[in-house]
Amino acid sequence: MIPQDFIQSLLGRVDIVDVIDRYVKLKKAGANFSACCPFHNEKTPSFTVSPSKQFYHCFGCGAHGNAIGFLMEYSGVTYPEAIHTLASQLGMEVPETRARFDKAATTAPGVAPRMMEALSYYREQLKKSRIAVDYLKGRGLTGEIAARFGLGYAPDGWQNLEAVFADYATADLSDTGLVIDSEPGEGGRSRRYDRFRDRVMFPILDARGNVIGFGGRVIGKGEPKYLNSPETPLFEKGRELYGLYQARRAIRDANQVIVVEGYMDVVALAQHGVENAVATLGTSTTPHHLAKLLRMADNVVFCFDGDAAGRKAAWRALEVSLPVLTDGKVVGFLFLPPEDDPDTFVRREGKAAFVKAAASAKPLSQFLFAELASKVEMSNEEGRARFLSQARPLLAQIEAPALAAMLRRRMAELARLDAAELEALMPSKAPAQRPRPAPGARTVRRQQSLEAKLLARVLARPDLAPTVPLEAVTAAGPEAQALLAVLGWLQEDPARTAGQASAYFEGSEHAALVAECMADPLLIQADSPDLDIQGEIADFVAELQRTRAARRAQELAALMDAGIASPQEKAEYVSLHEQLKAEKTGNPPAEEWSKL
Repeated sequence: MIPQDFIQSLLGRVDIVDVIDRYVKLKKAGANFSACCPFHNEKTPSFTVSPSKQFYHCFGCGAHGNAIGFLMEYSGVTYPEAIHTLASQLGMEVPETRARFDKAATTAPGVAPRMMEALSYYREQLKKSRIAVDYLKGRGLTGEIAARFGLGYAPDGWQNLEAVFADYATADLSDTGLVIDSEPGEGGRSRRYDRFRDRVMFPILDARGNVIGFGGRVIGKGEPKYLNSPETPLFEKGRELYGLYQARRAIRDANQVIVVEGYMDVVALAQHGVENAVATLGTSTTPHHLAKLLRMADNVVFCFDGDAAGRKAAWRALEVSLPVLTDGKVVGFLFLPPEDDPDTFVRREGKAAFVKAAASAKPLSQFLFAELASKVEMSNEEGRARFLSQARPLLAQIEAPALAAMLRRRMAELARLDAAELEALMPSKAPAQRPRPAPGARTVRRQQSLEAKLLARVLARPDLAPTVPLEAVTAAGPEAQALLAVLGWLQEDPARTAGQASAYFEGSEHAALVAECMADPLLIQADSPDLDIQGEIADFVAELQRTRAARRAQELAALMDAGIASPQEKAEYVSLHEQLKAEKTGNPPAEEWSKL
């Protein structure tokens, strides 16, 4: 785990306006900054960034969070990766952790610069190779699209990179994956040579635009057709996607990402205006891939060839999708004609035809049940029983409650069972505890308690936290406990911001309520002269104190009813009673005085 004190220090030094402005051009709007939201389509800016709170909020879709949360939602990176990105921008070194990402930074500090040197070399070689340029032109690519994706060429020859790297023979270069050491021969010596030779080179970029690996496509005949970088300290195939860096904005604009199988498919689609496509890197889709994409878009379309191999790959993608699906997200499957791949289809049919085909992709539910039903005889009981036995373990993996319920109902219809019969065979899962909202999640509003309302105001104006006496909060529920925890933490340092608070309580027992309050538009509007947050906090504190006084008066009344109240407790009751009476209109009931 990355130490919490480092995260707080990082958020204390970073300026969220600078961070977001790298990706979304912000304009000054009073005390805040605004822009059209990068997370949904809109024409009128509703996305607001507060420099005083170090927080962003969209009044249109509800997206909100601190600088870490923005990078996670915008770039689809993980929490540690977002922290590393921010730290690198500030020149801060992240304390060593046990995560894979940290290992890359600590064990191979020279790999990243070498990968950039290799990219420059391959791009220069492309300009010099008529064969490689003619090959790309023959695939319908322009120089502009080749430059956008950084395409290059690795010339034929065994040790061309020796002219690029002075330390070609050293062990350090092996961490890049650009070279291979042969098995030791006579005398126990091995021979080093370039991994990529006579291939068009496709650089693989991480979320920050750094080169972490390469894919090489052979020109003409040869095997393997595609050759990828091996696993290195920088590159893990199961976590990375080709073209994601270039496709980020288009994915946001379309709220859709298309997953294809090859590098050339991504580039060809982009050439024809379909810019929201990415590709897996010679591996099947992994849960990491899909989780990353679902953070960036609500609609993921897997595009496969319509042959047997394509349907097999699609089924693997479906199985990976089931555990990570959430309500509101859609996974679909597009099957092209057997003779086509995305490259050939878009070149022949054009952008409009491909976009139309993607829009009509078969939803996961249809593909799931159609595939299962095609393998059994649904006209008899035995076939339907087999269908049910195959479907049940798949549906059991779905955690999205609404989708799971609807798929169970559809499964029952296909198996010709009623709800009671299905329940006997496949009991519903017990209701899960309220999930902790992810950074930037769109939080559903509910009726708030007094403590939750006060917590929202305190987070909107952390500088006013010292004005709230902790002893005023006497309720024992989880919302009161969250309020006390946040108040105590903010009162330790008046300079702490709402963005730091969201990070500090991330993963704690109070995370759900803190995230809910952070989603309140009040957080961004608090600086408006039309709002009196300080007055509202004072009113809520007064109400809490009245509630506390009334509760104490009831306790003292009970002691007097039992005849065990001390003179001091009777005096306290009189004082509280007079206090409460003064806040009401009219006289108190006569029976209350009889207890004296």
